[in-house]
Amino acid sequence: MRGRPDGAQKKRLVPMLCVLGVLAVFLFCYFGSGSQHGVSAMEYGKTLRKLGSSYLGGDDDGELSKQDGSKYALDDGDNSTTPKSFPVCDDRHSELIPCLDRNLHYQLRLKLDLSLMEHYERHCPPAERRFNCLIPPPHGYKVPIKWPKSRDQVWKVNIPHTHLAHEKSDQNWMVDKGERIEFPGGGTHFHYGADKYIASLANMLNFTNNKLNNEGRIRTVLDVGCGVASFGGYLLSSDIITMSLAPNDVHQNQIQFALERGIPAYLGVLGTKRLPYPSRSFELAHCSRCRIDWLQRDGILLLELDRLLRPGGYFAYSSPEAYAQDEDDLRIWKQMSDLVGRMCWKIAAKKNQTVIWVKPLTNDCYLEREPGTLPPLCRSDDDPDALWNVRMEACITPYSEQNQRARGSGLVPWPARLTAPPPRLTDFGYSNNMFEKDTEIWQRRVENYWNLLGRKVRSDTLRNLMDMKANLGSFGAALKGKDVWVMNVVPEDGPNTLKIVFDRGLIGAVHDWCQSFSSYPRTYDLLHAWMVFSDIEKKGCSGEDLLLEMDRLLRPTGFIIIRDKKSVVDFVKKYISALHWESVALVDSEDSESEEEEEKVFIIQKKLWLPGEGNFKDSI
Repeated sequence: MRGRPDGAQKKRLVPMLCVLGVLAVFLFCYFGSGSQHGVSAMEYGKTLRKLGSSYLGGDDDGELSKQDGSKYALDDGDNSTTPKSFPVCDDRHSELIPCLDRNLHYQLRLKLDLSLMEHYERHCPPAERRFNCLIPPPHGYKVPIKWPKSRDQVWKVNIPHTHLAHEKSDQNWMVDKGERIEFPGGGTHFHYGADKYIASLANMLNFTNNKLNNEGRIRTVLDVGCGVASFGGYLLSSDIITMSLAPNDVHQNQIQFALERGIPAYLGVLGTKRLPYPSRSFELAHCSRCRIDWLQRDGILLLELDRLLRPGGYFAYSSPEAYAQDEDDLRIWKQMSDLVGRMCWKIAAKKNQTVIWVKPLTNDCYLEREPGTLPPLCRSDDDPDALWNVRMEACITPYSEQNQRARGSGLVPWPARLTAPPPRLTDFGYSNNMFEKDTEIWQRRVENYWNLLGRKVRSDTLRNLMDMKANLGSFGAALKGKDVWVMNVVPEDGPNTLKIVFDRGLIGAVHDWCQSFSSYPRTYDLLHAWMVFSDIEKKGCSGEDLLLEMDRLLRPTGFIIIRDKKSVVDFVKKYISALHWESVALVDSEDSESEEEEEKVFIIQKKLWLPGEGNFKDSI
């Protein structure tokens, strides 16, 4: 360069600046368009660094540590680690369920046994393939119709799928009515209405006034292959709460419809893994033309139902095999009758197209079987309440000594069982006094929550609620007087208190919050997160991933209640604008149980926004 005239330097500088300018425009178009027009969730996972604790820039721990060692304790003066916005996923991902995404199965070339329904089980994306963008609602999305009207109608624009209305038009599952989809209450086996079918089941069992709740003795029900969950929806008026279960199979969106209607439901399948519910959780299991081969693999699927049923629990089975006379149906009926006989089930009632079996009250029948009878009793070291990612076994789960002595579950009828200390408390070393104190604490806390929500919440504002760390279920119990239901989630790595939740007459599931939940986007009105962020921090999981997952689950205009340490609240506050949330209230906990730091209560509302709009609609 020495001796070269200044003019020559300028001539070389101009083309260099032009090249840099073109490169800058290219980068802006490539990355900037993602937040403007949406990016593919899968592509985004590849091209953008994961917004997790180790990917915020710099060292893994450098900028994220303070004296308390919490990665949530970000320096107040440092905003460089906080994204100004999250990009919006491509429109085609508006119904993305990350751990139940069959497109991911193909991309990762997973070798799954279709005959065993493994492709309907959970297979979560690896860290580098997780979505890191906001799931958009469908174009024209509306705030859902309020319960109880929602039981019978939903906005079609929210779930723009009408194939079930046409495919099941002769069975009255659902009817396309222009702007709305209506649900007449029919099903594959009960074309003339779930209410009449339910009354017929109660009549078969000689229950008082044809009420299936049997004066509070039947409270929790499992409906497998539930369709759009009209059976569970119509049971609610009888004080029966049903876990409606179905996979995302050829009858796509059936669980999405159920939750949009405000009916408890969960995406799951009887495949190779245990369902995420403890043993002895349900008084009744139900299958109405559920298309399940109960005879496969030595009856392993029927034995999973057996694990879940309480002593004296019922299995209502409505299917051609129960009444048809052709050769194939007769053969299946004979084999199934032989199987349930060896399982010690007996016919409680059989009429027309339905048979109802009843499970024994004690172990006596199991012990009286001939040596070598199949299916065998499960091994003594087989924990029937081990649920997360545990393979099913073709064996009979015997009762505990407590059940044997009580000749049943020992539970009082509903609604008294909600507040009566259940017998299984002793499994955790909890006393009745501890149980009652926990119930009282959460009663006060829930009352305080509603006071903080104030005018934001009317009697019909909320319907589908989730307690992300339910413990003994006292949060849900405190809501009995409100027209809501609660999905009580118990972390997979803590005490399996979910059996206490079910014993109280509530429902829920075991889950790992380092992964996404088995539900469609926009299916819950309120999420309650008590120390959930602090818990996943100890496991080394990403708080940002959890925020995105909570946003995915939450309906627009829905609420989040975070009860956690101050450092967690400060962390979340940095992201609420990026997530298009707004603060409703922030107060000190009235009775903190944290030994390290006083808990804060932070209430947030999600704004309603639509893809492609420059501005976000105000919350309603």
